[in-house]
Amino acid sequence: MWARLPPRGRSGTNVGSVTALIDAPGNALSATTAELTVVLIGTTGPLQTRVVEGLRALGNCTVFETRGSLEDFHDDTADVVVDMASNDHDWLAKHRESSTRYATTSLGIADMVSADQIVFVSSAMVYGANANNPFPLTEETILRPDTEFVFARQLASAEELVEQWRRSRPGRVTSVLRPVISLAEDGTSQLAGALVSGLGQRFAEDDPPSQFLHLDDLASAIVLAVQSRLDGVYNVAPEGWIPGERVRALSGERPRIPLPERVSEVLGAVRWRFQRGPIPPGLRSYTREPWVVSSGRLLAEGWKPTVTNEQAYVEGTEARWWTMVSPKRRQELSLGVGVGAGLIVMIVAVVIGRRWWRARHD
Repeated sequence: MWARLPPRGRSGTNVGSVTALIDAPGNALSATTAELTVVLIGTTGPLQTRVVEGLRALGNCTVFETRGSLEDFHDDTADVVVDMASNDHDWLAKHRESSTRYATTSLGIADMVSADQIVFVSSAMVYGANANNPFPLTEETILRPDTEFVFARQLASAEELVEQWRRSRPGRVTSVLRPVISLAEDGTSQLAGALVSGLGQRFAEDDPPSQFLHLDDLASAIVLAVQSRLDGVYNVAPEGWIPGERVRALSGERPRIPLPERVSEVLGAVRWRFQRGPIPPGLRSYTREPWVVSSGRLLAEGWKPTVTNEQAYVEGTEARWWTMVSPKRRQELSLGVGVGAGLIVMIVAVVIGRRWWRARHD
């Protein structure tokens, strides 16, 4: 049985399946003084843990965590509803749920608890990865998600529902966050892993620039949206991006023997087929075309990312010794491997030839 939320301004306690958390007043880190009650709709995990800790640090915030059910709330009130469940691709895929349905649930809960703010965590993937994308993408860019990538299309539809909710009553505030690939050492999703695996892995082809966001910085953006009542759409990404060739270097691609173009294409296709984890349909375009975003609007609100693109990439992926080797040295190693392989072939040929000669004359 779920516990009811306290009226606005009252503190909560740990009861039943709902965890009500409130930080000590002495730990307040912001200028916000009004009591806040936040309903956090998520599926638990590293991001949700970070968000709860960030909200607690405000010192005036009561947080209730739930996976979302309209039956959990009766005659309860809250100020803000934060929907992170609609963005959790792995959990949704595992339970055969859709982002659109979860967004509808979140909006229903917001109505039930009389909340006047929704923080909706979407994804920068709603812009789509298209060869003619503006560079960088801003919040005003038309959404063109890959038609084959259902998750991105569902998020775009969910954003429309959130906007309809905002317009249905004066005074409502909606904060829609569109983060880029988000990862961390303790929290890289299968979707992020598939994207990372597909970047910088093609033979003899230019790779698009990429962006990587640490979960710490995504959590701080969510907390800022609650604390400052951000209204509108905000891209979430560190400043700048990583060029395609740098992504290739960071990916730790092993030194390899130069091969003919046609052979490289075949091997490239095989490598793609057997990469880590399932590759969701429609995801390939996001590893081949640019979808770099500008986070200038969020930065202007006071958000300060603490982890760079490269740092987030390195922490969220498996580190290999050759990632520390310079491109020049890697090329030298590649040539060395080629020469070594050639010598081995020659030695084997000589040995086989000598044995054949001896066998013939004995």
